[in-house]
Amino acid sequence: MRYEILFAPEAVRDFKHLKAHTRSEVKNAIETHLRHEPTKLSKSRIKRLRKMIQPQYRLRVGNDIRVFYDVTGDSVEVLAIVSKSETSEWLKERGTPS
Repeated sequence: MRYEILFAPEAVRDFKHLKAHTRSEVKNAIETHLRHEPTKLSKSRIKRLRKMIQPQYRLRVGNDIRVFYDVTGDSVEVLAIVSKSETSEWLKERGTPS
């Protein structure tokens, strides 16, 4: 099944602020991992977030970038693209705990 990839306005801003090389890595990772199997969990790449209603999942890109997203029906909504060091703060501010 091919999922439609949607970007929240915050994710678009985050994407534009990345360096060109990092943008390319993020784009490739989203296409590779989220286009066909966004819910396929792995030990390090894709994780379902516990105790969170939103975002549902986290995609690790390289060592420093995290992509937070939700899956509904046949679409994937990318909510934010943040550096690893900002992850906890972003989840506290914008995440919805269960």
